[in-house]
Amino acid sequence: MTIHPPPTVSAYAAPDAAPRAVPAVPRSLRPLHQIFLLAGTPCEIVLASGATLQCGEGPPEFRLRLRTDDAFRRGIEELEIARAYIEGDFDIELSMQAALDIREKLASRPPVALLAKLWVARVLRPLAAENREAIESHYSLGDDFYLTFIDGRWRFYSHGLFHSEDESIEEASEHKLERMYSSLNLRPGMRLLDIGAGWGGVEQYCGTRGVHVTGLTIAPDSHRYISRLIEEHDLPAEARLEDFLKHQPAAPYDAIVIYGVIEHLPNYRLFVQKVWECLRPGGRLYVDASASRQKYRVSGFSRTYVWPGTHTFLCLQDFMRELLYQGMDVLEVKNESRDYELTMLQWATRLDGAREQIVARWGEQTYRAFRLYLWGGTRSFHHDRIQAYSIVAQRNQRPGPRPGWIRRGLNGIKGIV
Repeated sequence: MTIHPPPTVSAYAAPDAAPRAVPAVPRSLRPLHQIFLLAGTPCEIVLASGATLQCGEGPPEFRLRLRTDDAFRRGIEELEIARAYIEGDFDIELSMQAALDIREKLASRPPVALLAKLWVARVLRPLAAENREAIESHYSLGDDFYLTFIDGRWRFYSHGLFHSEDESIEEASEHKLERMYSSLNLRPGMRLLDIGAGWGGVEQYCGTRGVHVTGLTIAPDSHRYISRLIEEHDLPAEARLEDFLKHQPAAPYDAIVIYGVIEHLPNYRLFVQKVWECLRPGGRLYVDASASRQKYRVSGFSRTYVWPGTHTFLCLQDFMRELLYQGMDVLEVKNESRDYELTMLQWATRLDGAREQIVARWGEQTYRAFRLYLWGGTRSFHHDRIQAYSIVAQRNQRPGPRPGWIRRGLNGIKGIV
């Protein structure tokens, strides 16, 4: 659909032209308008009346089209602007990426109420219950929703690995599987545990190569999807609706893979201890994840609309410490932030391409929330607000020093003195 904007009323008139009237800036819009002016990115704000405020010189890189002049009445913090967009108070036209780059100028600290909710859940609620609620909340839209934008071949809701930037996410997902298979030294007849099996990409890829895969998921839709996949392709695999922290294997596994799920398992000590128990000596672990330099550093928008509960990006330094404490050797760490940026760029583009279908089935607000999430994630990786890593580790014969909290504190004191 082509949108024809009304004639622009510009503050920048030719030197020999008569001055033109500039529309008054609504009170609730003045702080954001000032940020746009200071940012220097050429852009436009189309008021509900049709009049246009122009910021910066040159053709606009993005345009805000207000449905009400009171769109920013709640304030210009990141969460409140996101809420106004999701509720339809304004639209973003032209470049979504250019608009989201203004995010760097906004306050992004989550409200105190959200932080309090996070820590109450973190301290008082059982981890398994918190995981189940968070997963069910995010994946309640059904398989078909995610399959509108993730790769159609392996169906990964985590980043691919790009050999070149013009590859499709289907190709990038296959490269991810190839690297995992090679890094874990998998061979036909081996037993692999897939934690957070998603839509069965690991089961399909490894199962057709003779590896027996046990896929764990706590999402009922995921469990049904993988079970059908295993049956249809006659794969040497099984799907279990089970939390990893409660999993009791009949025998140790040869290898474990966890793609983009460690973000839901923030207690690294319990996680790595369980990995050590489930692996045979010499068995390998492959992890990939989105990451941040501070644990639990998640925006108020994400906590409210995308990942409720104790979801947190991987904190690499904390995770590495637990691997070493709990009897694992770290073999390889790779920064894959650019790969995740490219992945989310293709997800966001595909989501926009499926707009009509998504709005018809899941509603305008769902489309807008995921549009902010995916385009925002693309820019967060681009600006190094978040990162992505893959890690390969190997189980030792011995369980490691496994210090308790008192001993850890004493080690910290010794390190200072």
